[in-house]
Amino acid sequence: MRRIHVGNALSAFGLGFTVPYLYVYVAQVRGLGSMTAGLVLAVFAVAALIVLPFAGRAIVRRGPLPVLLAALVSAALGSLSLGLAGNATAVLLAAAALGAGQAVMQPALATMIVDCSTADTRSRAFATQFFLQNLGLGVGGLIGGHLVDTTRVSSFTLLFAIEAAMFLVLVAVMATVRMPHSPRMEDAPAPSARGGWKQLLGNRAMVQLSVLGFVLFFACYGQFESGLSAFGVEAAGISTSALGTALAANTLMIVVAQFAVLKFVERRRRSRVIAAVGLIWAVAWVAAGYAGLGHGSQKMATAAFVSTYALFGLGEAMLSPTVAPLVADLAPEGMAGQYNSAFALVKQLALAVGPAVGGPMGASLHAPYIVTFLLFSLGITALALRLGRRLTEVQDQPWLRTSRVVARGEAPAESLAA
Repeated sequence: MRRIHVGNALSAFGLGFTVPYLYVYVAQVRGLGSMTAGLVLAVFAVAALIVLPFAGRAIVRRGPLPVLLAALVSAALGSLSLGLAGNATAVLLAAAALGAGQAVMQPALATMIVDCSTADTRSRAFATQFFLQNLGLGVGGLIGGHLVDTTRVSSFTLLFAIEAAMFLVLVAVMATVRMPHSPRMEDAPAPSARGGWKQLLGNRAMVQLSVLGFVLFFACYGQFESGLSAFGVEAAGISTSALGTALAANTLMIVVAQFAVLKFVERRRRSRVIAAVGLIWAVAWVAAGYAGLGHGSQKMATAAFVSTYALFGLGEAMLSPTVAPLVADLAPEGMAGQYNSAFALVKQLALAVGPAVGGPMGASLHAPYIVTFLLFSLGITALALRLGRRLTEVQDQPWLRTSRVVARGEAPAESLAA
C-alpha cells in the first residue's frame, strides 16, 4: 500500500508539470493555434472513452498490476512524444497515447488499493490517495511554473520529459509490488465472464451510484476550468491572478482538511455524507452567484469567488473516502476492476460534457448558469438520499462489519437487505 501511495504521488507530481500549460504549449509555443489546442483536450477525453470499457475486463482477467504497467508505458511515451512533437498530427497522436494511459491508470490503481486494503482501512486508503494526488499536482505545478518559459520550446520539452520520467519511475516502483491474490474473471465460470457488463448494469445500486457520480463530476470537476472560471472572469471581473488564487484555495482546502474530514465521515452513513456534499456545493454556487451577480465591492466579489473553490475542495475531501470505497463494496468478488473502470468511464463522460455545457453558459448566461448548477447540487442531495434506500446497511455503514451485533450474527437478515 505504501508503494501504491508513493506511485500516486509521483504520477500526480509529473502531471502537475504539464497540465496547467498544455493549452499554451500547443496553441502558442508550438504555434498550432487554438483549434488544435482544443482538439488536443478533446482527444484526451475521446481516448479515455475508447479504452476504459476494455480496461475493466483486462483488469479483471489479468489483474490490475500488468494493466497499470502497460498504461504507464503508454503515458510515458505519449508525454515524451508530446514534448517533441512539432506538427498537429504528431501532437494529436501523442495526446491520444497520453490520454489513454492516464485514463487506465485510475481504475488500475483504485483496484490495487481495493486488493491491498480491508473494509476497515479502505476509506483511509482512498483519502490518502486523494490527498497525495492533490499535493503532487500542486507541487508539480508550482515547480513547473518556475521552469517554463513561453519563449523557449526547450523549457516545455523539459517539462514533458520530467512527466515521462515520473511515469517510468512509477513503473520501477510498481514492478516491486507483490499483489495479494484476489479472484479474477478467469477463476469464474464462463457465463460470469461473458456477462460482466450485463451483471453490472443489473446492479441497481451501482446504476444509481453511476448516475449520481455523473452529476457529481458534471456539477463540480466539469466546471472548474471551464464554466466557473468563465463566469468569474466575465460576470465577476475576476483577474487571472485571483483565479489562480481560487484554484490554490481548492487544493489547500483538500490538503489541510482531508484527514480532519476523514475522522468526521468514517462513522457516518455514506449516502448522507454525499447528500451533505450536495448542500455544501449549493452554498458554493450561491457564493459564486453573489460574486458575479451581486453589487458588492470587487474585493468582496473576489473573496466570495475564492470561497466557492474552497467549499468545492471541502466537498471533494468528503467524497474521496466515501465514493470510491462504495464502488468497491458494490462490486461482486473479483469484479472490482470492472466496476472501477465503469465508474471512471462515467467520470470521463461528465468531464467531457461538463465544459461543453458550462463553458458557454458561464461566459454569457450568468444567472441561468448559477441557477442551473445550484439545482444540480441540490439534485446530488436528493440522489444520494435515494441511493441510501437501495444500499444494504453494511454498504452504507461499513463499520457494521466489525460491530459486535453483526459479528455475532444477531442482526436479522431483513435489516441487512434493506
